[in-house]
Formats: sequence, structure tokens, C-alpha cells
Amino acid sequence: MSAKEKTLDFFEKIRPVIDKMGQNDYLQTISGAMMNTLGPVMVGSIAVILLAFPIEGVKNAIAAAGLTPILAAANSLTIGCLALYVAYLIAKIFVERRDHEMDGTMAGILSIMCFLIMTPLGKTDDLGTVIPTKWLGASGVFSAMIIAFIVANIFIFFKKKGWTIKMPEGVPPMVSKSFESLLSSIVIGLLFLVLSWLFSKTPAGSLHQLIYTVIQMPLQGIGGSLPATILTSFLMQLLWFFGIHGTNVIAPIVTPIRMALDVQNQEAMVAGAALPNIVGNAFFSIVCWGGSALGLVMLMLKSKSKRFRELGKVAVVPALFGITEPVIFGTPLVFNFTFFIPFVFNNSINLLLSYFLTAIGVVHRCAGIQPIFGLPLGFHAMVGGHWTIIVLQLVIQLVLSPIEWYPWFKMAEKQMLIEEAADSESEEK
Repeated sequence: MSAKEKTLDFFEKIRPVIDKMGQNDYLQTISGAMMNTLGPVMVGSIAVILLAFPIEGVKNAIAAAGLTPILAAANSLTIGCLALYVAYLIAKIFVERRDHEMDGTMAGILSIMCFLIMTPLGKTDDLGTVIPTKWLGASGVFSAMIIAFIVANIFIFFKKKGWTIKMPEGVPPMVSKSFESLLSSIVIGLLFLVLSWLFSKTPAGSLHQLIYTVIQMPLQGIGGSLPATILTSFLMQLLWFFGIHGTNVIAPIVTPIRMALDVQNQEAMVAGAALPNIVGNAFFSIVCWGGSALGLVMLMLKSKSKRFRELGKVAVVPALFGITEPVIFGTPLVFNFTFFIPFVFNNSINLLLSYFLTAIGVVHRCAGIQPIFGLPLGFHAMVGGHWTIIVLQLVIQLVLSPIEWYPWFKMAEKQMLIEEAADSESEEK
């Protein structure tokens, strides 16, 4: 058996396991929750852009209009409360994934309640008891995820066991429904009150601080490193090559880490400080836009092969908007060992180059504002916050990407021309 056959056989054996991972309720819940925070994140991002607008005249006009405190509040109540949104969404989505007939709204509300119970309160002379914002934002995201999954599982357990308060017939459905979750709400609330008290007696002082110190900070340190960034890109593309949705498997694991790094950059930008992180979700999305496949489409447009030219014409418009499925499945790139090296490694090469250019200051660090999928080339990178980031994306896609694909494309084109010539001869006979 050849090395190629052994590799295919290996991935065929592990494919059911990886597919199962990709459809895992926990990973899919995290992915769905992070995607659903896009609304608040975009509102907060717009506020950040206006607060730290690079043109001094615009910034002064905003301040003169009295909009600065409003925009600061908008940022605090959107991105600054990210953990609250995550707590609600994870509990709600997880319950509804486990049982499509369940309404996860109450679980989401209970998750927020428990997150706030676990949050240490503060006191001020003029306001009395207050909720510190420290844990409501990116610093509390991992804690929110863990609390939400615990709440959701207990909520599901009570529902499955039928441990609910049933109202007599004739009671309006709205009233009856509210009582159904009363018992689980009381148990969950009491449990987290006890947990909050127990954690307050520990050196950490709270569950949030413990999770942030033991889990979140180390993960952010690893996730923000160049080796980890290249590794995740490699794994995504490798799984894609073997017909497995690599994004579904890898993204739910790394997205919360990278978004937390992005929020740190946004906070620094608003404060007028240096941006602390090179890597973040925004950096990864901008550099790896469209899977770096636009270069292949550009080569196809000028190909001697009729089939490649036609495919290039079909794929070019979607590719300019970052949608490269037509070329991925039309070529195909999946299971095509001629294109194995560029398909799997081009993103990693681009990330390595972009990281180096950013580290030496040629390219500005990304502001951490989340790019919107579907925006065209160049416009997609505008949220990076600096013109050098836009130029970087244009150079990667229009100059570097065609060069990276060229040797492998010429091999495939040569083989395609032989096949087309043979087909032409068969038709003439």
C-alpha cells in the first residue's frame, strides 16, 4: 500500500470520530453562541471606532457633540458585557440542542442569574452596592461558559425527570409554564449561592478569578502565540482536505480565546494605549480570508484549460467576497493530492508572514473589531483599523496567493490539457 493510500485509509478510519467531534453539542453550542454575539459586538465595535477615530477632527467633533460618554457607555454595555450574553446564549442553545421541544429561554435567564451570583460585588460611598464590570466582559467569558453548561445540564435533568410543579387544569398556559421551571430555578439558585460562598473563602476569592487565572490566561497565552495560530490553521485545512468541515471542529475551541484577545486590543485602543496582541480572531480572519484561494481562481481565469477557465469564471465573483466553496468543490481541492501542499499550507505561510510584518511594525496590529463575513476583498480588512492591514490583505490575495498556487496549478493544468485532448479525440471518432 502506497503512502497516499495509507493516509487516505487512516483518515477514513478516524473520520467518524472527527465528524462526531464536529457535531458535539458542547462545541456546536459554543460556536452558535459566539456567532450570536455578533450583534452586540458590532455595535460595540462601531462605538470603539468612533471613540478612537484616527482623524483628529472627527474625534473632536464627536467630543464637541457630547457623544463621547454615550459611545463609551455603548462599548461598556455591549463588548463590556460579553460574558452576560455568552452565559444566556450557551444555556439556551444547549438546552434546545439536547431537546428540540424544550424552550431554553428560562435556562438562559437562570444562567445569567447564576453568573451574577458568582460575581463578587463591590461598594461605593455614593452608589452603595455595585456590580464591578471586570468580570462582565472578556475576562469572564470562560467562567460564563462553564456556569452556563452546568445550569443547562441541571435544567435538562429536572425536565427529563419530570420534577416540575404542575398546575391544575384551567390555569392559563402562560402561568402554568412559568411554574414548571420554579423547582429547578430554586435548586439551581441555592446551589450557586452555596458555591459563591465557598469560593469567597478560597485564596482566589471567586470562581471567576480562579477560572481566569487557571484556565483563561494560560489558554490566551497559548492561543495568542504564533505556533498555536499556525497549528490551528494547519489542522483546519488538513481536515478540509479530507472532506471534514475543519472550521466546525476547530473554530469553537479557539474562537472564545481569540475574541478575548481582540477585546483586550479594543480596550487598549479606547484608552489610547498600545495594542497588546498581534493574534486575535480579527487577525486570523483577515489574513486567512477566503482560505487564500482567490489566487487559484485568478490563475484559472487565464488557464489554457477550457474546464479551468470556465470554473474560474463561475468562481471569481463569489471568491472576491470570500466565498470559495465553488473552487474548493469544483476543482476539486478535497482529496486532490496535486493541490495538497498549497491547500493545507498556504494559510499557514500567510499567517507566518503577516505575524512577522506586524511584529516588526510594518503592518499595524488589528484593532480587534470583528470582520463581517461576505464583505469584498479589501473592505473586509477595513475593520482592522489601519490602512496597512487593508494593503496586507490585498497583497496576500492578489500577489502572494497566485504565486503560492502557481507550481501546483501548472501541474494540474498539464494533466487537465491531456485529459481534454483525449476527450476531444474520442468525440471526433
